[in-house]
Amino acid sequence: MIEIPLEILNLHDDGFHPLVEVVAFNRVFKAVVDTGASRTVFDKSTVEAYVDAETLLLSDKLSAGLGTNTMESYTLSVPEFSIGNLMIRDFDVAILDLSTINIAYEKLEMTPVVGVIGGDILMKHAAIIDYSQGKLFFAIA
Repeated sequence: MIEIPLEILNLHDDGFHPLVEVVAFNRVFKAVVDTGASRTVFDKSTVEAYVDAETLLLSDKLSAGLGTNTMESYTLSVPEFSIGNLMIRDFDVAILDLSTINIAYEKLEMTPVVGVIGGDILMKHAAIIDYSQGKLFFAIA
């Protein structure tokens, strides 16, 4: 098993967000672990700071779950992406405008996130979230 520390963010009595450190574009970011997200998603404006906007491929899939199903979405193949010791190569992520999440984080005086780790990674690597220990576990795959 791969063991990764979680930071449990208390949303001031409005729930909790488990955060992990991830590395993408040779830079360390925070990401929300989101069991309700079907796919891993990165924030469009953050990604555009590291890759040419022309490398984003417009997706024909609708993006539901962020208060809309009409938001334009894109995909991007990320050459190297890691969550702790879990290295994922040539990983396709969805790209969406996550500014509303990051604005909410700024109001809580928290660092913005690069995105959310979704069910595609969590399922493939048999993730276990242990809130009491503040740890995320992945089966070695």
